[in-house]
Amino acid sequence: MDTTLAETTEPAFRTLSGLRFSKGHGTGNDFVLVADPEGVHTITAEAVAALCDRHRGIGGDGLIRAVPSRFLPEGRELLAAAPDAEWFMDYRNGDGSLSEMCGNGVRVFVHFLRTEGLIELPDGGALAIGTRAGVKTVVRTGDDYAVDMGPWEFIFPGEATAKAMDSLVTAEGLEVPRPALSVSMGNPHTVVALAELSELAGTRLFTAPVVDPVPANGTNVEFVVPSEPLVHDGIGSVTMRVHERGVGETQSCGTGACAAAVAIRHWAGAEAPDSWRVHVPGGVVGVKFFAGPAGHEHVELSGPAVIVATGTLS
Repeated sequence: MDTTLAETTEPAFRTLSGLRFSKGHGTGNDFVLVADPEGVHTITAEAVAALCDRHRGIGGDGLIRAVPSRFLPEGRELLAAAPDAEWFMDYRNGDGSLSEMCGNGVRVFVHFLRTEGLIELPDGGALAIGTRAGVKTVVRTGDDYAVDMGPWEFIFPGEATAKAMDSLVTAEGLEVPRPALSVSMGNPHTVVALAELSELAGTRLFTAPVVDPVPANGTNVEFVVPSEPLVHDGIGSVTMRVHERGVGETQSCGTGACAAAVAIRHWAGAEAPDSWRVHVPGGVVGVKFFAGPAGHEHVELSGPAVIVATGTLS
């Protein structure tokens, strides 16, 4: 499918006339993608918000600019330690605010690089990608992609270890504040466990949940229901909805799925598995824990990536 976006009343678009874009998604978490191999495009926060507007723009949970790492200060810093990280995922949330990275977005980003002919990545091949949360390694697995999301950590480790919770979350549709656990996947998450799918469905995420205390840079909030039984054939299973900072509720959140698995596994205890399926409104993603370098446990996120349209801004 090829589309042309008609001229808009949004002034933010006018400096981007003629710019090619694609629209893609990973389990419903959708993005506007722009290739900038020469590092010449400046896309302001206002332009991002206008492009991601679902009524007056293309629509998306965020915008990803594919730019060689050497053109960004953050990218050049990563190249010093990881010279293979040629491409940088310059990601902004749908409101234009900068974000460290996005687990679904990095899969779509690599698929976009392939479809644009900017890289070659055979089945089973790996690619190092620069992000504001560090270098991420993406492996192509047939039509899907698996991402080494790096190490996870508790944002408030003392409380997480001592009490298995570190904050309270208030959300519309829940009668009382709920205990939560805050997890960093390079970006912040606060995970709330709910008992029933009906309770999950009744939680209203039109407005941002209130988190107390909130992590320093804000937080994404995941509401999670463990399956019954929790583990089947050695794989844990949960169902999740998410409110993403700077966006609102999304169909999926890759780093959020990882954080949800971290929290539920912690609450389940030492016998909990290392492999998980996370069901989100947009589909299913896989989460796997494995031993990383220097003794740090890493998290792998796997799932699909789809490009649904390309076009040119006019």
